[in-house]
Amino acid sequence: MTEIDKVTAAPESPEAFSRRIAELSESLPKRLRQCADHIALNLDRIAVSTVAELAEGAGVPPSALMRFCQIMGFSGFSEMQRLFRDAYSGARPDYATRLANLRDGGGGAPGALLAEFVDAGRASLERLAQQVNENTLETAVSMLSGARMIHLAGFRRAYPVAAYLAYAFDRMGVAAQLHSGVGHMDQARTFLPDDALLAITFAPYSGETVDLVKGALGRGVPVVALTDGPASPVALPGACILPVEEVDFGAFRSLSATLALAMSLSVAVGARRGAV
Repeated sequence: MTEIDKVTAAPESPEAFSRRIAELSESLPKRLRQCADHIALNLDRIAVSTVAELAEGAGVPPSALMRFCQIMGFSGFSEMQRLFRDAYSGARPDYATRLANLRDGGGGAPGALLAEFVDAGRASLERLAQQVNENTLETAVSMLSGARMIHLAGFRRAYPVAAYLAYAFDRMGVAAQLHSGVGHMDQARTFLPDDALLAITFAPYSGETVDLVKGALGRGVPVVALTDGPASPVALPGACILPVEEVDFGAFRSLSATLALAMSLSVAVGARRGAV
């Protein structure tokens, strides 16, 4: 009996769904793996897409997507879609809606916003201090400090963190390359076996970052990832995962804890290499 045949129960949450994809991905035939890879990068689209749209995005016929739903334990696409519609019924609104909610709630005054974001940042930092695993942190520093070149990947909301790391490593004389994704070039081709990748991504995850992580691991390059938990698509076998959660206000999330963790990593790597 294959691993696919053993699937009997459908995942009960998006997090369990992501874990199941990670468990099955390597054992899937080509077309089903295309489905898995595309869906893992577009979980936020399942609730609002059709079978045809997702199949087209994955480059497979609709029948392959239906088969993928079944091996995940669902009776069909509608049942899989229902899981995400139920789970994301309270999903993050777009920025216009967030701003409107703040105005309607009387929370748009600059002083009030500052106080709320300070509180959210403080809560994020306290959570990080309580949850960080020192052994994992030590492993991450060892992986990065031993690298010839540290590749940095962070797009969209995570880009300021990657940019800060590039600046810090440059000032400390640590060789680092900031990946920009310009022109959609395959920057994974620049990885060498004695390099390391430091990736930062949070839901909704950046496809560019996920691709770089997979490319690095496929080339035997060590990966350290700052992300929001084990359900993240970059939480792959072989990667060193440093979970970090940001408390939000009004559906806006700061980077307080993420930047604190990034600063700790950069200074620790610099000190380990004798650069500071």
